[in-house]
Amino acid sequence: MEINGVPLHPLIVHAAVVFAPLASLAGLLYAVLPRWRWATRWPMIALAVIGAGSVLAAYLSGKNFLGDRPGLREVPEIWEDLQVHQDRALALLWISLIYVAIVLLAGWTLGGPSALASGAGAQETRAGALSWGAITLLVVGAVAVLVMTILTGDAGARAVWES
Repeated sequence: MEINGVPLHPLIVHAAVVFAPLASLAGLLYAVLPRWRWATRWPMIALAVIGAGSVLAAYLSGKNFLGDRPGLREVPEIWEDLQVHQDRALALLWISLIYVAIVLLAGWTLGGPSALASGAGAQETRAGALSWGAITLLVVGAVAVLVMTILTGDAGARAVWES
């Protein structure tokens, strides 16, 4: 998988590095600013889907990138770093997909003060168990996506630059 001789993985990975953290920040804003949920609901959902899609594309292109370079397995220093990067990338992929489900749940269960973007008859969310559970899951999921994106990128950078 290449574009004009440049491997696709280094190109696609930049989308994941941008959209996954943006999805996390949108989720955190949605969770902690209930008065702005009417304006942040759809951007949060869109960013979560785009972020997970870009993580999936980066993961698949990374698998292809590694498959096209079997000689990397013979260099122990590089291979160890690549194994860490691969393991973290798989964890990030699953966390991103779970985060999309959490975002959809939060977008559906947490209301906002405006019917304009929140739907007909929208009103302020009451602090019920379901609301607090959705907020908690959203915050934990957002932090998990953010942390795993940083750790995965760090492992990839170490594989490239320290070897």
